Amino acid sequence: MLEEIVIAGFGGQGVLFTGQLLAYAGMTEGRNVTWIPSYGPEMRGGTAHCTVIISDEEIGSPLVKRPSAAIVLNPPSMAKYAALVRPGGTLVVDSALITERSGRSDIHEIDLPAKDIAADLGLARAANVVALGALIAATGVVQLETIVKILTSRFAARPEVLLANKRALRMGAEYVIKIVA
Repeated sequence: MLEEIVIAGFGGQGVLFTGQLLAYAGMTEGRNVTWIPSYGPEMRGGTAHCTVIISDEEIGSPLVKRPSAAIVLNPPSMAKYAALVRPGGTLVVDSALITERSGRSDIHEIDLPAKDIAADLGLARAANVVALGALIAATGVVQLETIVKILTSRFAARPEVLLANKRALRMGAEYVIKIVA
C-alpha cells in the first residue's frame, strides 16, 4: 500500500493539523510515513498545504507530484491540485466553499459540504476533520478508530472539542458511506 496525499486550503483551516493526524495514524498503524508542511508567509488567511505519504514499504522520496488523493478546502487549492490527482485517485472537495468541479471522469471526486456539516455540529472550524473522515472512508488509508485515538490523546484536556471532532470525523465518513451505498 502506498498513498500519497495532498491537503490544501487557507491558513487557519487546519490543513497542517489534518496532515499531522493522518501521519500519526499511519505511524500508529506501523506504516512508514512522511509529512511535509508548506504555508505562505501570511499564515492565517494565506495558502497552506501539506503532503503525507503512508506506505507499507520504505519511502524513497518525500516529494508528491501526482497524489493518489487530495483534500481541497478552498478555490485556489482546487485550481492547483485537482488536475494533479492521478487517475483512479480520490479528490475530496469542500463544496460549501468551492463551486467549481474538476470535470474529471478518471478520479473519484467527493463533493462534501464540510464547512456546513461542521457548522451544524457547532464547531465550524472542524471542516478539515469532516473532510478527513470522508477521505478515510473513501480510501481506507488508515482506520477511523486510529484517528479517534489520536484525537483523544490530543484533546484529552478539552472534552468538548474532542467530542465535536469525533462527531465531525464520523459525519464525514458517514457522508461518503451514504453516497456509495
